[in-house]
Amino acid sequence: MKVTILGSGAALPDPKRMHSAFLITVDQDHHYLLDCGHGATHRIVEANVDPAMVNNIFLSHLHHDHCSDYPYFVISTWMCNRDTQIKLFGPKGTRDFSEGLLENGAFKVDIEARSAYPKRQSNMFAIRPEITEIEEGGLIFDDGVAKVYALPVDHIPPETCVCFAFKVEANGKSVVFSSDTTALDSMVDFAKGVDVLIHDTTFPQEAMDYRKELGVGTFSHSTPREAGRIAQRAGAKRLVANHIVHYDNPSPVVQKYLKSHFPPGMIGAELLDSVSEDIKSEYDGHVLLAHDLMRIDI
Repeated sequence: MKVTILGSGAALPDPKRMHSAFLITVDQDHHYLLDCGHGATHRIVEANVDPAMVNNIFLSHLHHDHCSDYPYFVISTWMCNRDTQIKLFGPKGTRDFSEGLLENGAFKVDIEARSAYPKRQSNMFAIRPEITEIEEGGLIFDDGVAKVYALPVDHIPPETCVCFAFKVEANGKSVVFSSDTTALDSMVDFAKGVDVLIHDTTFPQEAMDYRKELGVGTFSHSTPREAGRIAQRAGAKRLVANHIVHYDNPSPVVQKYLKSHFPPGMIGAELLDSVSEDIKSEYDGHVLLAHDLMRIDI
């Protein structure tokens, strides 16, 4: 099993860190895409994988930084002669999300124009994904190569959109992706003994407190210390600190928008060292700080 981190960033525009997306590869030619945030398709190509060979997509929730590359992925792999229908899994609302983008939605004109060509008419199934809306936690997918399990997590009000963590198991190995979430006891059981735990570490505690004080954004994320405690209690072999909120990018444009999220003087690449130290104060396993195109072989 191989994990390729396609996007390790949060919701702001940052050319160093694309939005949330992770490619799990089993036996070289079976691929499972967890989230499809902006830049996912390009990063798949950069990882030397044909995106038209990625047939299974699992969306943790419908925030734009977890799903905005989806229409580009579908249309571009249709144009690249996809020969297998996409299977799309996501929370309630995923069907409306997908249908509102494709043949009868935002890209109706594009698809209508391209489908005039015989080559495109031959694989129209490529833009008509098979959609499954996840109703509850547990086993949601089994293709005989990998099993995928879902766990409801705490990120945005469930009446708006339920958010799910995912666990992929194959060949006796396992990976858990927490998605965006607060620290949950249920995650400990879900990630028990996992080979790789990719966990939300969006904001250090100081930044979380600062945002609460100012009333900025959602507070339903985990701090590095909280992620470390979850990994320690779960006995995870490796912890990947993920959803890095762009504080290591020196771009004045990126830093301009971070000022409303961090206390003065806190932004900078050296904060990654603090994140690592915070995690290690709670967790004695192997710590990795996510970056785009990081490859983890299990």
